[in-house]
Parts: sequence; C-alpha cells; structure tokens
Amino acid sequence: MSTSQPDASRQPEDRATPDSVLHARTGTDVSPEDLVLASGKDLTPQNLEWARRKLDEEGPSALDKILP
Repeated sequence: MSTSQPDASRQPEDRATPDSVLHARTGTDVSPEDLVLASGKDLTPQNLEWARRKLDEEGPSALDKILP
C-alpha cells in the first residue's frame, strides 16, 4: 500500500490557470443570442432586445463582463 501524499505528486501543469491568462471570447463576433445565453436567461424577444441594447452600448466586452 502506498503512503505517498496526493499533493506531493502533483505536477506544476496541474495548477489552475491564472485569471489574467483566461479569455472569455474567441475573437469572433458576439451575437445577442450569445449574450442572452451567457447571462443564463431564456431566448425570448424581450431578452434578445435587452442583449441588443447592451451590445450597442458596451460592444463585445459586454460578454466579458457577464462571464466569470
């Protein structure tokens, strides 16, 4: 039976990715549907209109603000 510690065997590549390296978007255009779904809302006409307004005001960074 092994007595090794689980944490002692962890390699550096097992560590979590730092927030500064993570990206929410892939460089593609953000659609109103993307924004609605990322916010956890249903695809309704009202929510799509909300997303269109938000994208008009904030641009694609609106998605970055919603996603963790």
